[in-house]
Amino acid sequence: MAQPKIGLSMLYCLGEPFNRMVQQLAKMKMVNIELVDEGLHELNKQRVFSLNDLGNSYDLKYSVHAPFADINIASPSKPMLRVILRRLQKSIAHASALNAHVWVFHPGTKTGISMFYPDMEWLQNCRSARLLFKIAEDYGVKIAIENMPEPYPFVMRSVEEFKKFFEEVNEPIGFALDVGHANLNGQTEYFLRTFTNKITHVHVSDNVGRNDLHLGIGYGNVDWQRFAKNMKEISYDQIVIVESVEHVKESLQKLKQLLT
Repeated sequence: MAQPKIGLSMLYCLGEPFNRMVQQLAKMKMVNIELVDEGLHELNKQRVFSLNDLGNSYDLKYSVHAPFADINIASPSKPMLRVILRRLQKSIAHASALNAHVWVFHPGTKTGISMFYPDMEWLQNCRSARLLFKIAEDYGVKIAIENMPEPYPFVMRSVEEFKKFFEEVNEPIGFALDVGHANLNGQTEYFLRTFTNKITHVHVSDNVGRNDLHLGIGYGNVDWQRFAKNMKEISYDQIVIVESVEHVKESLQKLKQLLT
């Protein structure tokens, strides 16, 4: 029977210096690690070198979460969009240097002028996603787009919006299912059933159905038993990343018990 591989996002220590985060990598004794290319952990050539050195020593396998602060791939501002896409290209290049198995990115957001230009963000979001796919293809990196939660103003949150996106973009971009986000939308099982063959990566954290709190597994109202049952039914055998920012070790243990 297919079994998912469990991994850990370093999001929980994003507020700590990069060197301290690196020290945590060895202590956690995890093979699958998701790096967050953001804030104090922003990647550069020197950091990639040290991460590769550590990865060789501890047999680590990386995925990379794209930058997301002030990043909007649907931006209506051409100058801002050029800067954003350059930043994302740099992140893809670092993911390639790390031999990351996937680079996960967010869809774009609506802005203060959205009401004046109906559908403009949607069209730009799709154009940017196609461009990011082409860039990643050149670097030999697989990419996956992540579902975002209500009530935040992302252009892609629901199953129907993702169905439309994949139909219109028509590129082999993967789907990164974020269970915490899907729980806020009340669509976790719907996402799993609809995109069984598109899901290439999974993020898990808990919440109480109102805010994206990234709680430890079991500290919110996500139905984890049902989630585990659904994962087994679709024979998901790729990586599930714990993206909790508290009760991290406990969450890893609970996820292992659920999925194995």
